[in-house]
Amino acid sequence: MKPGIHPNYEEVTVRCACGNTFVTRSTKSELTLDICNVCHPFFTGRQKLVDSEGRVDRFTKRFGAQSAAALKEAAKAQKAARAARASRKSAGA
Repeated sequence: MKPGIHPNYEEVTVRCACGNTFVTRSTKSELTLDICNVCHPFFTGRQKLVDSEGRVDRFTKRFGAQSAAALKEAAKAQKAARAARASRKSAGA
């Protein structure tokens, strides 16, 4: 290895946004994380849903909590309404 061209590999303290800190080695002088193993949902088993723009509420308002049975009933009602309109048109003509 050539001397003087490689960065220093030193111990640094890593800080997470949740407040967790640990020591590791790196070529950078300081490391900050947004998420670590202490606050990540995969490791903690807790799911945090961050919905800052109301997307989930908008989706449920638009489409609702629909089940397969409710969708089938809605399709049947739509077919019946079309058939009724078609029979009225043919009877009126």
